[in-house]
Amino acid sequence: MSLSIQNLHVTADDKDILKGVNLEVSKGKVVVIMGPNGSGKSTLANTLAGHPTYHVTQGTILLDNEDITSAKPDLRAKKGMFLSMQYPPGIDGVTVANFLRLAVNAQRGETQNPLHVHALLVEKMKELNIDESFLTRYVNVGMSGGEKKRLEILQMSVLEPTYAILDETDSGLDVDALRIVSEGINRFRSDKTGVLLITHYNRILEYVTPDEIHIMVDGKIVKSGGAELAIEIEKVGYDALKNI
Repeated sequence: MSLSIQNLHVTADDKDILKGVNLEVSKGKVVVIMGPNGSGKSTLANTLAGHPTYHVTQGTILLDNEDITSAKPDLRAKKGMFLSMQYPPGIDGVTVANFLRLAVNAQRGETQNPLHVHALLVEKMKELNIDESFLTRYVNVGMSGGEKKRLEILQMSVLEPTYAILDETDSGLDVDALRIVSEGINRFRSDKTGVLLITHYNRILEYVTPDEIHIMVDGKIVKSGGAELAIEIEKVGYDALKNI
């Protein structure tokens, strides 16, 4: 069982962005996509989550053998997919506690006991070393970049999806925030979950050990390998792969 991407072609604003991507994220695996800015990494993440701006013109997305290529974003989430966005939006007037409570209710298809949900939130926050006062703040409003990323990881921990797509979750983090986010990813990792980790740099891979690394350039995967591939990219850069 896996999240399988087969010959995926995607356009946005009449521009071809993804040009035949093949990828598989199996349960128990952390699969990493690396690549320069503008290579199509975030387009892939948003397409998998069902963002309406991105149009699949060819190819298929299978979630545990079920075709979800045309499925609505909320259905994908209910079936076990989670997206941590590169730039999560702020929601003024909505507290983190209420946001997560409603998300849990929506995912499980029925209203949960608020006390049970609160206990779950507190438990997960302790695991991620997040102060309980965080629950009273408005979602992503007045938060630092590190706080926004911690909230994304808290959402993932609470919702317990089957497949997590993490789009540059390490972007702009200081060392302490990077460590906390990485610990959250490692806690989530299991033989029942799969992770697609999208990053520009090797830094987070010092904390999260990948099973596979794929390099994306100009909407295509041009090279694949193990953890050593990230070290190679650190040395030679992405320009060395553009003509592959």
